[in-house]
Amino acid sequence: MARFKRIRHILLYGLILAVLVFLLKWLQWKFLIVDHSIDIYIGLIAVFFTGLGIWVSAQMTKPKTQTIVVEKEIIVRQHGPFVLDQEALKRLDLTSREYEVLQLLAKGCSNADIADRLFLSLSTIKTHVSNLFVKLNVENRTQAVNKARDLNIIE
Repeated sequence: MARFKRIRHILLYGLILAVLVFLLKWLQWKFLIVDHSIDIYIGLIAVFFTGLGIWVSAQMTKPKTQTIVVEKEIIVRQHGPFVLDQEALKRLDLTSREYEVLQLLAKGCSNADIADRLFLSLSTIKTHVSNLFVKLNVENRTQAVNKARDLNIIE
């Protein structure tokens, strides 16, 4: 117990000395700041503008374009005799008239030309074309013909 009191006094004395050294250093720092405050402010402003300059130059030299890699499946058509894919035709559930309209679309015929060739009204042809778009899941004639060729249902 007596040893603990002695160690406690030594620790308390060391703590008091540490606090006093801290206060002296703090006062010295305080007077240092007061004596050299203008130099310190100028130095801080210089460091700020140096950092700002580095950031601006990094923003200006950053590449403006970004490379994006897009993977897309490409169907390569076989050169040779055309073979109709009956399964794809059945999956699409095209009527015979819709199939005829699709073949004429592939030949580049307009709606009026298709109506004349098939002896149908123009509104009926428009209906068949819109049904083709829905069944092929496309938005225009070119996409419809390309998808039909990819599926091997037209030449």
